[in-house]
Amino acid sequence: MEPNDTEPNDVRRRVIVSGRVQGVFFRDTCRQVAQRLGLGGWVRNRSDGAVEVVFEGVADDVDEAVEWCRHGPTQAIVADVQVTDEPVAGEGPFRIVG
Repeated sequence: MEPNDTEPNDVRRRVIVSGRVQGVFFRDTCRQVAQRLGLGGWVRNRSDGAVEVVFEGVADDVDEAVEWCRHGPTQAIVADVQVTDEPVAGEGPFRIVG
């Protein structure tokens, strides 16, 4: 997805994932999932030990990526997932930031 290249059915969701989610390849695996689904956005580690993700794209694909966050990669132990809908911002290709 190119910046500001949004479709009418696109959605944006911010996801905060807590538990044992840092140091277990969560960000890289999340990037692979998002890229496979053709989503825009980003993922980063937070200083509080959580992982923060923004997914943007077709609603069904975003929902699939959010669902993946509920378990993460095999080494992760996800304790909580908070999802917030946001206005679509035209995110570029999915990337790891921070």
